[in-house]
Amino acid sequence: MSVKNAAYLLIGTNLGDRKAHLLDACDKIKSRVGSIKKISKLYETNAWGKTEQPDFLNQAVLVQTELTAHELLKAVLDIEAEMGRKREEKWDARTIDIDILLYNNDLINTPDLIIPHPHLHERNFTLIPLMDIAAEVIHPILNTTIEELYFDCHDTLDVFLLED
Repeated sequence: MSVKNAAYLLIGTNLGDRKAHLLDACDKIKSRVGSIKKISKLYETNAWGKTEQPDFLNQAVLVQTELTAHELLKAVLDIEAEMGRKREEKWDARTIDIDILLYNNDLINTPDLIIPHPHLHERNFTLIPLMDIAAEVIHPILNTTIEELYFDCHDTLDVFLLED
């Protein structure tokens, strides 16, 4: 019997056909990682950190996977590379970015992987899409729901629901 793990991911892009990149990333996640059980609406924000670049589209997904956390990391890094992600400068523009926000209720702190994502609770562009699909999920370190983290967040960056 295989173990099913719940992984919450944030997918973002600010280059090229952003909607197409998000759809492509979701297709690749389905084929290589596992079943997408929930998916947030699309949200647009200005770039965070390095602000002189195009706006981002972000979306959160809940994936049910048999992969371990480190196997999941390898899979999403492979997807990013295949989709043209270049890691040349921190917070640079990118065709795709896939962050592991939560993995079950696990606490992982290794040189290559930290879960929960260390900045999850500091960024509206992460919290708002995650609230769509996991408002009542408890952050395993802060012992607070995702919704409560959003209301306590000091980030002033606006996040806009993308209308079709």
